[in-house]
Amino acid sequence: MPPRSDGGGRRTALVAYLCALALIALWPARVDQGADALIAAVTDAVPALTYDVVEIGANVLLFVPFGALGATLVRSRLLVVLLALAASVAMEVVQALALEERTASAHDVLANVTGACLGLVLAEAIADARTRSRRSADRRPVQRETR
Repeated sequence: MPPRSDGGGRRTALVAYLCALALIALWPARVDQGADALIAAVTDAVPALTYDVVEIGANVLLFVPFGALGATLVRSRLLVVLLALAASVAMEVVQALALEERTASAHDVLANVTGACLGLVLAEAIADARTRSRRSADRRPVQRETR
């Protein structure tokens, strides 16, 4: 999907998202610290949800905007996926080397890249739906006024 020319707002959104992503990734303590009771209540209420499932889901959701925004700003889907992979690996390396209370994980990298891919797919679906809608509107007969 080619990027559109009105990307200023999307670039601003991407910068804001990347700042939030860096804050989350580089936070010195577990990001969900303090939410243990809520997570326990949710996982107790829904037996299929374990802490690991919640954590993986959060990692997937965290990178959906990466893929969605990347799809609107970069022509190459592969480049967006590679950038998501590079960002995720860099985050995990920093966590492993510099953040004692954080745990680096290859599972997190996989979940993050999966989220970016999901964002790409969603952005593509939205763009396709908009294109179909515009084409459909262009095909409608023009109603002429009768007097």
